Amino acid sequence: MSKGRVHQVPKRDLWYVQWGNAKIYRYKGEVCKDDKKPGYGSALAHKLLFAMRADYEDNREGFRVEKYTHGKTDVIPYLRTWLKSQKPDLSPATYHDYLNSVEKHLIPWFMGRAISLNEIQYDTLCALMNDIKRDGKGKLNVMYALHACLKYAWKSSRILSMPPFPEKKKYNIQEKAVVWISEERQRAIIDAIPVEHQPIFWWLKYHLRRPSEAIALHKEDYDAEQDCFTIRRGVSRKILVSHTKTHKVHIIPCHPEFKVWITRLHQHFGPYYFTHSASRLAGKRYQSDYLVDAWNRAARSCGETIRMYAGLKHSSCSQFINELGGTIDELQMLTGHTRRDSVLHYAQAELASKRRIMGRVYGYKTATPKKEPSEAAES
Repeated sequence: MSKGRVHQVPKRDLWYVQWGNAKIYRYKGEVCKDDKKPGYGSALAHKLLFAMRADYEDNREGFRVEKYTHGKTDVIPYLRTWLKSQKPDLSPATYHDYLNSVEKHLIPWFMGRAISLNEIQYDTLCALMNDIKRDGKGKLNVMYALHACLKYAWKSSRILSMPPFPEKKKYNIQEKAVVWISEERQRAIIDAIPVEHQPIFWWLKYHLRRPSEAIALHKEDYDAEQDCFTIRRGVSRKILVSHTKTHKVHIIPCHPEFKVWITRLHQHFGPYYFTHSASRLAGKRYQSDYLVDAWNRAARSCGETIRMYAGLKHSSCSQFINELGGTIDELQMLTGHTRRDSVLHYAQAELASKRRIMGRVYGYKTATPKKEPSEAAES
């Protein structure tokens, strides 16, 4: 006996397919209703039944009636339901990025299209990607949010499989050259910062970490016996979180050049490793805006325009390779990056290293310009 039957809602021009306990009223997002012409809803319902029976015969074990039970706007409420369910597990910054992607890009795009969750396929995703009004990296971030949502839907058996997403090359992401400054110029900026606030900047210079991790560092995170720091916390959108950006714990040795500052710290009873007297935050800890302002004032006084993150982490990593002769693999070990690709962009800026190699191989000396091209681009 064939599965499924077409029925009409009593006293209405509305038709549906009865499949077991499920009643399906839509075919490809369109309601099976005689609103366009007599018999239109009935014909649509029979098309739906034929499609379901063919699907069932082709794949009885993998057939899921849920594929047909979703309405044409189910993508929009599901995006919001998914995001709400994920909020407790996301950092404030990640949640904000997802919220922006969902409300400003995904929902407006799906609003005018009769596409159900299970109908999202490769061609749908390519069309969405092309319509997002952002640059390549911005498009990719929006698609990351949708990928996370669909993965959740797949694990929840809302969709039968994960659709393939557009290849990364389709986003036309232009890799930006790493902007950095020499150690001499970097030191000049930090020296121009008031002495009270210099320790956290020297720590960032020597330990190749994120400012959010330095702000969240606690006294207990320094092991004097082992002479090392444990990086386990961070700050996300000005909120202290109990994990780093990558959700990994990093143990790093204390740089010898930083030890001169250790004895000057901890003249307080709060839990934080770095504090300042004018702070209004709990424990007198720093906040990112304060650090950025202090850096910018010092940079301007030195005739520099480089931003803090580039002037500290990017510059220290680039100096490690270009000025100190370190390797990418060694840098990866120090920074704790899981993927080697994450530190390769520092090698793209190794003009000074290439000069040294050329001089050694060809037997001549080269003068190093005051500013490399990657540095001048920022000025």
